[in-house]
Amino acid sequence: MELDDLFTKEAKKAIKETLDLNDKKSISESFAAQPKKFSLKTDFLSPSNIQNHIELYDNYVQDFNKVSAQLDGVDKSEVNSNNSPFRSLKIDETYNMNAAYLHELYFANVGDGNSRISMDSLSYMRLNRDFGTFDDWQRDFIACGMSSRCGWAVTYLNIYTQSYMNCVIDLHSQNVPVGMYPVIVMDLWQHAYYRDYLKDSSSYMNAMMKQLRWTVIESRFEKADKVLNIIRGA
Repeated sequence: MELDDLFTKEAKKAIKETLDLNDKKSISESFAAQPKKFSLKTDFLSPSNIQNHIELYDNYVQDFNKVSAQLDGVDKSEVNSNNSPFRSLKIDETYNMNAAYLHELYFANVGDGNSRISMDSLSYMRLNRDFGTFDDWQRDFIACGMSSRCGWAVTYLNIYTQSYMNCVIDLHSQNVPVGMYPVIVMDLWQHAYYRDYLKDSSSYMNAMMKQLRWTVIESRFEKADKVLNIIRGA
């Protein structure tokens, strides 16, 4: 069944008008992300900073959906590596998709005023194992944050090395490792902290490290270990 068959004429007309599509263009199935709601409470970020950040995230979700819809109707027969609408849209798709999901991961794993991690937690044991000590992981993670060029610091499971590693992602889609499953995410774009910290990204990051939400992070490590078990055939 075509997706067109699932909509009334009125609904299709409204959608086409929103997407600036003419009557000759059909509506095909495309990815559609729904923005999540976050109630981020922390003494280290002002309410105005948080609200501005969440609105920016909402824009990334909207832009991703627009690009996804445009990809349904783009001409795939005349493409090249120098200049083609298809190439531009695919790049924009990855950029906005990563932006949306990285923000969701970040919002979910910060803002815990009672942040604590126990030495017998899976998170602690895996970080201690793969970085030498938990403190070594912290130093490496903070260094990644300070090294980013408007981007992200991410602790992730590398499905090829089958270990946890840190990486620096610039913008939203540069230097993203192949085979990564993110478990800890820190936003180092200036919009994340400038209203409250100006250029002092170090103070911002150290503050956020004090309020990592380890209950959420622990759940991610549990899922990551399950991924590893599947890869290993366990």
